Amino acid sequence: MATLVSFHAHPDDECIGCGGVMRKAHEEGHRVVLVTATRGEQGEVADGFLAEGEQLWQRRVTETRAAAEILGADRVEFLGYKDSGMIGEPSNDFPGSFWTADVEEAAQKLAAILREENADVLTIYDDNGGYGHPDHIQVHRVGKRAAELAGTPRVYQNTMNQDHMRRGMAAMAAQAEDVDMPDVESDGQFGKPESEITAAVDVTKYLEAKRAAMRAHASQISEDSFFLAMPDEGFAYAFGTEWFIREGHGPGITETDLMEGL
Repeated sequence: MATLVSFHAHPDDECIGCGGVMRKAHEEGHRVVLVTATRGEQGEVADGFLAEGEQLWQRRVTETRAAAEILGADRVEFLGYKDSGMIGEPSNDFPGSFWTADVEEAAQKLAAILREENADVLTIYDDNGGYGHPDHIQVHRVGKRAAELAGTPRVYQNTMNQDHMRRGMAAMAAQAEDVDMPDVESDGQFGKPESEITAAVDVTKYLEAKRAAMRAHASQISEDSFFLAMPDEGFAYAFGTEWFIREGHGPGITETDLMEGL
């Protein structure tokens, strides 16, 4: 048995890009640990969604624990930083925001968990945080440094495959005409070119768990969202492969299992 630590910025991030590899590792007998930098305080909910007196972060923590159970996580930890919001928002600079956190200090917190778990594998995000969100970029910086401090041998940067998205976007849009699709053509910040990706993990076997974990985050992922409204075929195309970059590997996709050989 080996240990996979999956590090994310906000509640619900874990199920979108790494839900499959987490569930796969669990079903193959490995230990899975979910670490989230913030409690998602800047998320948005419809009026009346929360109970009287309930704070959004409280609901999102509850949702995270429910999703983590679905994905097979054995441990869930929050580093305690505040959600920084989207790039350019005043909340980026709020005291205690993850974006303003000292990288070394935050990395020490994560490294302590990596050491406790004797982690074999750590997932973080690519250097642009997948799509330019400040907290996601900070996950990349903090995660890389934490792995150095803890001596974690394998670090995989979760990303999106730009070429795969472009190839499938037209077909998905045709199948789900009423779904609000992300505009990957005009927004060059989404993901990385396929030529930079070194690992592609087929997680189609775990899509039911992945979709259920998304549903567990009901405050952020509604049934009519891009993530859940598309038909099964489109969902499988969009989320059936999880993409990663591992420094020192490639060129091209050379790995199909983050836990291989462990």
